[in-house]
Amino acid sequence: MDNASITDVWDRVVGGQPDPDQWLVLAMAAVALLAVVPPRIWPIARNAVTIAHEGGHGLVALLSGRRLDGIRLHSDTSGLTVSRGRPTGAGMVLTAAAGYTAPSLLGLGGAALLGSGHITALLWGATALLVAMLVMIRNAYGVLTVLVAGAAFLLVSWLADSDVQAGFAYAVVWFLLFGGLRPVFELQSKRRHGQAPDSDADQLARLTRVPAAVWVFLFFAVAVCCLLGGAQWLVDWRGWELFQS
Repeated sequence: MDNASITDVWDRVVGGQPDPDQWLVLAMAAVALLAVVPPRIWPIARNAVTIAHEGGHGLVALLSGRRLDGIRLHSDTSGLTVSRGRPTGAGMVLTAAAGYTAPSLLGLGGAALLGSGHITALLWGATALLVAMLVMIRNAYGVLTVLVAGAAFLLVSWLADSDVQAGFAYAVVWFLLFGGLRPVFELQSKRRHGQAPDSDADQLARLTRVPAAVWVFLFFAVAVCCLLGGAQWLVDWRGWELFQS
């Protein structure tokens, strides 16, 4: 690949793309809701949230100076991230808190990119994150799941036309924003029935002496704030104001 080709690819990644029609943005929000709400579809779609959840644990573990030993993703949509370091302290607290907040925060970051017209940058950035995560996966199902997700992003970003890229990117971001909420409700439901004694919230309670219910509420607050903030970037509210006037 010559210098001109590299420059063209770089310009394609970092350059802006025109905003899609608002009907497409809202249609992709509906598609994302259909992946999150129905009980028969959610167990499949939840695999994507698990990737973000465990990836959040792993990324924050590295950023906080811990040693990341590996990540496992299971077919029941559960996951496990193993890191080494001090068993207490800020690094461990941040690592434990990163899981349930990661999907929503990733969705918010994605909404910021889409709001500024960087659709291709979002697709390529997501592909890069998945490739980096693949190195740390330690089981076959996890490898398969991350490979499928990465291949989807790569194929869409490289082969699809601009409308398909925009629809895919907006669907993914809406899904992360909506999908970040449902696991928090599931977590509280399991805790209420005594089914998750070693959940992230309970681990945080032991680390900080702050009640687990407070951590669950924090996860919920982050998810709601990210959804509201992301919607501000994704939807052109000026059109709604004109309609109302």
